[in-house]
Amino acid sequence: MVQQREAGALGMWVFLVTEIMFFGAMFFAYTLYRNKYPFAFASASNHLDLTLGTVNTVVLICSSLTMAMAVYCTQVGKRQLQVFFLIFTILLGLTFLGIKTVEYRDKYKSSLIPGALIPGHKFNPKVHVKGTPEDEHELVLLEGASVKNVEMFFWIYFAMTGMHAVHMIIGIGIMLVILFWSVKGKYGPEYYNPVEITGLYWHFVDIVWIFLFPLLYLLGRHMAHMG
Repeated sequence: MVQQREAGALGMWVFLVTEIMFFGAMFFAYTLYRNKYPFAFASASNHLDLTLGTVNTVVLICSSLTMAMAVYCTQVGKRQLQVFFLIFTILLGLTFLGIKTVEYRDKYKSSLIPGALIPGHKFNPKVHVKGTPEDEHELVLLEGASVKNVEMFFWIYFAMTGMHAVHMIIGIGIMLVILFWSVKGKYGPEYYNPVEITGLYWHFVDIVWIFLFPLLYLLGRHMAHMG
């Protein structure tokens, strides 16, 4: 059993390393284009909903805690708490996805979906004109920024947050299976490897967001009044 546990953990760590390389390529692209078009990326960052992004960050941090508690309760044989924390983690994950859906809906209304990802609804944001009342769906361009370069930000934004959301959906699906067998009493102090490995995966997904949040939502906000 010890050998199985070690092999399973090693396999998950190898998988996570490949995932780090995958996300690393997108982080590199983000860094490259942010340095090339700082004012355009700052304009786009300022348009993101900081409140929703912050709430989602808190939600994921809490989900990491509940996932860790689920693993711990499995290891010490507290099955009812194990099931409770797994359910709580799943609900927090769904909450995150729900909030992200609200954000995506706002980008749709503001015509900020890049390219032609949605047929008939191309990237065509309404740019705010100085001296006129601001509208929440208008894009405020800083001096030196262009709509074309703002679109590059949103290509990267949807690629990174979209892939992160896909990983979360997969994680929730895995946890539903783990939850099913937990209710059946399959996992306990003698056998908890699947729960522990699922926890590793979930913590990885949460850590990715911890990096995404400041890069997408925070960097450049100090430039808000420079345009």
